[in-house]
Amino acid sequence: MAALLLLLAGSVVVSVSIGQVDVPVRDSARVLLHELTGIGGPGDPMFMDVVWNIRLPRVLLAAVVGAGLALCGTVMQATLQNPLADPFVLGISSGASLGAAFAILTGFGAAGAVGAVAGLGVPFWAFIGALAAAALVLGVGGAGSRTSPVKLILAGTAVNALCGAASSALVYFADSAEGVRSVTFWSMGSLASAEWATLPAVSTVVLIATAFFLFRSRVLNALLMGDEAAVILGIDPGPHRRIHLVLAAVVTGMLVATCGIIGFVGLIVPHVVRSAIGPDHRGLLPVAVLSGALFLIWADVAARVVVPNAELPIGIVTSVLGAPLFLHMLIRKEYGFGDK
Repeated sequence: MAALLLLLAGSVVVSVSIGQVDVPVRDSARVLLHELTGIGGPGDPMFMDVVWNIRLPRVLLAAVVGAGLALCGTVMQATLQNPLADPFVLGISSGASLGAAFAILTGFGAAGAVGAVAGLGVPFWAFIGALAAAALVLGVGGAGSRTSPVKLILAGTAVNALCGAASSALVYFADSAEGVRSVTFWSMGSLASAEWATLPAVSTVVLIATAFFLFRSRVLNALLMGDEAAVILGIDPGPHRRIHLVLAAVVTGMLVATCGIIGFVGLIVPHVVRSAIGPDHRGLLPVAVLSGALFLIWADVAARVVVPNAELPIGIVTSVLGAPLFLHMLIRKEYGFGDK
């Protein structure tokens, strides 16, 4: 944990120095030290503006989003007892895409429109869409007989398909080429809109969820072993599963509404950490949170510098980095879900 925290702090300093305009690491450290502690001078005014006002909010948002996605992925894999579960398994991604497409293509996300309260616009509708899709999945998964992980995953698959079809229909019938391009870019994820004003709400939600799940490590360990084992240990899986999934849906909906859809973080990071330290959530959760933050910080750096004078959607970068690593882990015969 200490090593990861030091690595995270160092990554923040180095990553704010990298971009279309390179800033020496020494100058970045000077700016951060001055702004955070008041020690020393602010340095070059241009460097200060680039580092403090433009890049640092983006790097911090990347860390928060990466931590939140890794946390939700870890929780959902244990709660649903499925190694392929990730933060978007409840239809959150497709629901958010539908909400964003609706806001962009119908004008409801424009300034002054309904839902654009306090400048929320598209993020507001994306969040509503994400929560509506998750609520539908939880409702369908809990209808009739007792809620089970298989029912929830199947319900998520159906809702994903339904929302995806609705989003495609909106795009197909849209008469705005710019709107279609905005929907496409949003669906691939981006941290370009990061600013200081967007950080408090997202950070608060992720911190509260992290603290909550850290105190429920024993419950997560029991759920990972299966419903029968959980009942033997005195834990009723049903209520705990619903609580975990609702909170994970809220966190993921907030993250998706802020920066679009960023795949593979919630899927691959928990697997990597689990293969390294084992399935005990007392250590798995905090290490996965820090690892997710590190992963997305450097994925965002790659998104900023891979294409000269342009920005690559970060969802492309995470998929390119995550897919080969996941395939490599599947080939490793010594790795199995739920054990070391």
